[in-house]
Amino acid sequence: MVGHATLLIQVAGLNILTDPVWSHRASPFAFAGPHRRNAPGIRMDDLPPIDIVLVTHNHYDHLDLETLAALNGEHAPHVVTPLGNDTIIRRAAPDGEISSVDWGDRIDLGDGVVIHAEPCHHWSARRSRDRRMALWAAFVIETPAGKIYHVGDTGFHEGINYRAAREMHGCFRLANLPFGCYEPRWFMASQHQNPEEAVMGMVACGAEYVAGHHWGTFRLTNEGIDEPLRALEAALDKAGIERTRFRALRPGEVFDVPVSSEE
Repeated sequence: MVGHATLLIQVAGLNILTDPVWSHRASPFAFAGPHRRNAPGIRMDDLPPIDIVLVTHNHYDHLDLETLAALNGEHAPHVVTPLGNDTIIRRAAPDGEISSVDWGDRIDLGDGVVIHAEPCHHWSARRSRDRRMALWAAFVIETPAGKIYHVGDTGFHEGINYRAAREMHGCFRLANLPFGCYEPRWFMASQHQNPEEAVMGMVACGAEYVAGHHWGTFRLTNEGIDEPLRALEAALDKAGIERTRFRALRPGEVFDVPVSSEE
C-alpha cells in the first residue's frame, strides 16, 4: 500500500501501480484542498521498475498529473485508462504509451496476463464543465497466479457490477475494494460505498481476499479519518467473515495474498 487508492501490485513478474498519487494534496491547487495525513508508503525513488499503471478515472485523488509525469520520465510504463482520460494524461506524458479502453475491452500483455475494463458506479470530472466527459472503470487483472479485481471508486449500486464481474470472470483471488469516504449517505451513497457495502461486494464478486483502500490518507468526506476501520470490523463480524480476509491496508503495509482455496 502506498496510500489512498495507490497500490503496488507485484504479480506474474510485473510491477503494476494503481491510481498513483504521490502529491501532497488531492486537488488542482498546490496551496488548497485535501492534504495527506500520512506519507506515501513507498518513496517514489524506491519504486521497482514500473511496467503498468492503471488509472481508473480522472478525479484528483486518482489521476495526479505530477506523479504521472514523474513515472513516465523514470519508468516509461504502459498506462491503461478508460476513454477520454488519455487526453488528460497526455499533458503529463506526451510521449507515453497510453491505452484508452471502454467497458468490456481487454489488453493482452502476454504470458497469461490480460487486463479487462469493467463497469463501476461512479462519475468523472476535473472541473465544472467536463462532468462525465471521460469514462471511469474497474479493472480485472487476469494472471497465471489468479484474478485480481481492482475497483478504484464505486457506489454499491445494489451489487449489480459485482455480480456481473463474477459472472464474467468467475471468483477472484484478490479484490482491491474502496471502503472509505462515504458520509453523509444521502449524498455519497451513489458514488462511494461504505464499509458494510464493501463487505457485501466482497461476497457478491466471490473474492477470497480483499485489500481495502480509499481510507486513512485523504479526508474527503465527513466521517473521521479512522472511522472506516471501525465500521469495517463491525461489518465483517456481522457477516461472519474473518477480519484477516479483508485487510484494511495502511501506507507501507504489505499483503502477501494466500493462494485461493479454489485453486
